[in-house]
Amino acid sequence: MGGAVVDEGPTGIKAVSVFFKELIREFGIGYSDTAWISSILLAMLYGTGPLCSVCVNRFGCRPVMLAGGLLASLGMVSASFCGSIIQLYLTTGVITGLGLALNFQPSLIMLNRYFNKRRPMANGLAAAGSPVFLCALSPLGQLLQDHYGWRGGFLILGGLLLNCCVCAALMRPLEAPKPGSRPGPQRPSRRLLDLSVFRDRGFVIYAVAASIMVLGLFVPPVFVVSYAKDLGVPDTQAAFLLTILGFIDIFARPTAGFITGLKKVRPYSVYLFSFAMFFNGFTDLTGSTASDYGGLVVFCIFFGISYGMVGALQFEVLMAIVGTHKFSSAIGLVLLLEAVAVLIGPPSGGKLLDATHVYQYVFLLAGAEVVTSSFVLVLGNFFCIGRRPKAAAEEEEHHKPPPDADVRVDSREVEHFLKAEPEKNGEVVHTPETSV
Repeated sequence: MGGAVVDEGPTGIKAVSVFFKELIREFGIGYSDTAWISSILLAMLYGTGPLCSVCVNRFGCRPVMLAGGLLASLGMVSASFCGSIIQLYLTTGVITGLGLALNFQPSLIMLNRYFNKRRPMANGLAAAGSPVFLCALSPLGQLLQDHYGWRGGFLILGGLLLNCCVCAALMRPLEAPKPGSRPGPQRPSRRLLDLSVFRDRGFVIYAVAASIMVLGLFVPPVFVVSYAKDLGVPDTQAAFLLTILGFIDIFARPTAGFITGLKKVRPYSVYLFSFAMFFNGFTDLTGSTASDYGGLVVFCIFFGISYGMVGALQFEVLMAIVGTHKFSSAIGLVLLLEAVAVLIGPPSGGKLLDATHVYQYVFLLAGAEVVTSSFVLVLGNFFCIGRRPKAAAEEEEHHKPPPDADVRVDSREVEHFLKAEPEKNGEVVHTPETSV
């Protein structure tokens, strides 16, 4: 169940997009105005990254996720009573966005703490929780809108978000080694936010590429339902497109995680991630030619495959670049940088749609942005990271944990959940400052 909160922000955004047509009619606004709901929600999800890092390092993952679940629910329930689009920006965008952020980031950090050798597969399986819920939330959102209107739909979705608190309760913290237990590597002093990651060229290149990628990554799912409705497709069939996308995504994420975890593939995970980004952007470009419901179905199938690959690999690659020691700070800083791009992406697509009334241009713009990000990552990795000074490579090798540490951690991952004796579980915790 804990995996269901991974990548839940984008899932919630796709589900909320089902209500956009109804919001446009009720408030008399344009596509760009409704797109700001998604954009603000994503900006909160990404822009509060450093705040989430500090909270997790200070209080731990479980309390932060519990507070996030309550905030996410409060925002959606409050949104059902809104009388203007500005109020929706505050409730659905800011409050729910902050709540989802307080669930999203800790769930990723916990994965990094629990797993090491099988981490790519763990990331893929956990990330599959997002499309599982997308398959259910998209038709559910349309059903709620048909029977209760958008206000009743938001109210019920707010109640469903309280399940994030249940997921948070399962995030059992790892116990620190007790005195007299087997010695492990010395734990360095913990920082609430480690800015030294900016001295890592790999991190900088990743952050730049990821920021460009999110300009267009979330645009097609936001507009594909409205695109289908504009072609005259019935509302239920249009919402089913997100279900198709999510169903394909369910299998794409664990498959990508399994492939990345293979011994011969894992060293090249950055290049595999670059291919996933290129595949996603190319799908957007070709999807712009869709002129009927069948074409949009084909687009959603390939978009689900490529989006699933990106979802499974994006944070695994970041973990591989910065390591366990700095991941909790690195992910917060990356999400902050991406927040700026998120604020530009969907609204710019909405503005383009308002000006041209042609959905194809929106998909072309999104595809060009994602393809560009893939070239930034692969070229930067090849010319900069691949030719790092020898001293830097030696320093990275020096900071790697001993080989037997991986074996100890991985062999006790399941035992951690099955045994109740915390003193035994403590033996596996030889990770650095990310353990609170």
